[in-house]
Amino acid sequence: TETGNGTSKHDTILTSCIFHNSNLNSKLIMMKLAIAALLAGSAAAFAPSPVAKTSSAMNAFTVDNMPGALPPMGFFDPLGFADGADEKTLKKYREAEVTHGRVAMLAVIGFFVGEAVEGSSFLFDAQISGPAITHFTQVPDGWDALIVTMIGAAEAQRAQIGWVDPADGQYDQPGLLRDDYYPGDIGFDPLGLKPEDPEELDLMITKELQNGRLAMLAAAGFLAQEAVDGQGILEHLQSS
Repeated sequence: TETGNGTSKHDTILTSCIFHNSNLNSKLIMMKLAIAALLAGSAAAFAPSPVAKTSSAMNAFTVDNMPGALPPMGFFDPLGFADGADEKTLKKYREAEVTHGRVAMLAVIGFFVGEAVEGSSFLFDAQISGPAITHFTQVPDGWDALIVTMIGAAEAQRAQIGWVDPADGQYDQPGLLRDDYYPGDIGFDPLGLKPEDPEELDLMITKELQNGRLAMLAAAGFLAQEAVDGQGILEHLQSS
């Protein structure tokens, strides 16, 4: 059947389907690019960033020379955490920031991957489904304990590398970092991403921090969105 302008209904439906698929493919491509960027950021995150002694990262750890400040915001500290903080305190703040950023980058990737393989994964007989925030509660008994144990082992290793032994610390200054430890430098760089040039090294540290900050906001948004309506992030992308 032809419409008034000579176009058949079949052609109209076909055109609509092509446009819909093209729009969906564009969104999927954008999602894949975002995941690729986060993967690169996650890989760079574990590079031992401050090894070069000529880098500003190895100078006295102060607000004036800390990597991570970019225009137009500069050193963004609206709540004044850095005001009056000494070098040891600033290092603990940076350790917390970079670690949370790395976890958030992995979490964002986990949201996408976990929901993308739903119903087709070889793990747990492909029985885990629904929004990513519900996946952990669906893991069979015993596996959750194994996951928590692995996380604890990784944290214990990080503490041994960067933290002063409690037996050697002071009771009024708990959780001190070692003097020769730079926040985030856990010595893990399997892809050899750490640059040798000091300026490039500082730039990579800043990129890692920026990607981590964005990922923390993204992960928080994912959690809030799925908690509100019970729909997965991929489901939102495909339906919008």
